[in-house]
Amino acid sequence: MTISRVSRDGGTIAYEVHGEGPLVVLSHGMGENRATFRHLVPRLVAAGYRVASVDVRGHGDSSVRWPTYAPAAVGGDLLAVVRALGGGPATLVGSSSSAAAVVFAAADGVELVNGIVQVSPFVTPPNPSPALRLAQVIVLRSPRLFGMFHRTLFPCGRPDDDAAYRKELVARLRGRMVAVRGVIALVEPHWAARAGDVRQPVLVLMGTKDPDFPDPGAEARAARRLFATAEARMIAESGHYPHADQPDATAADLVEFLAVTSRA
Repeated sequence: MTISRVSRDGGTIAYEVHGEGPLVVLSHGMGENRATFRHLVPRLVAAGYRVASVDVRGHGDSSVRWPTYAPAAVGGDLLAVVRALGGGPATLVGSSSSAAAVVFAAADGVELVNGIVQVSPFVTPPNPSPALRLAQVIVLRSPRLFGMFHRTLFPCGRPDDDAAYRKELVARLRGRMVAVRGVIALVEPHWAARAGDVRQPVLVLMGTKDPDFPDPGAEARAARRLFATAEARMIAESGHYPHADQPDATAADLVEFLAVTSRA
């Protein structure tokens, strides 16, 4: 495994690249790292794509402390990776909190981005009850508790190597929980305010059993309606991370979408 880095104002962003072909950039959600895509990357490489999986600022092998973890800044990081890899254009895939970042990247980097995929996007900013807000404060200060929370996002079953992945996830979060808290801080503008500026094709992917939403299908359709050209697809028997619990189905939908964007 070869780790590459690109410099940004405030630190460096780590990523690794596999395969040859049109460029696809994968960006993970809060508290995770690029290894969340370990089952998706080989499937996309086998389909003929060059795949860069990124450690979001503050996570994985990227620098620890940043002045901001806002989605717009993460979107800028993704564009920097695309430039470092020759300028693309690339299709950007953002999971969970990174589903917001790819919107900013597409709106701000039209020449670098030929399409985006939102995996499990939050259309409406969460408004937790006081009790849930207190629980979040506690969980987001403890790597071990975050690992326990992360496990609940797989209601339909987990990958065979999930225990090993989560053990490493928790270990890599030590000293980095400030970034996790920074990711979920409410920062304006919300990505929905920029969705109308996206002119590239958009695919929204959502697990049918995603526990983060009372109605995952409705959330996916709400996201789709914000874009000029978008499609929403549901991944059956999947939770918040379909690329991990249903990699075959996720890859199939992505490859179909990529066949369009790579010709753009």
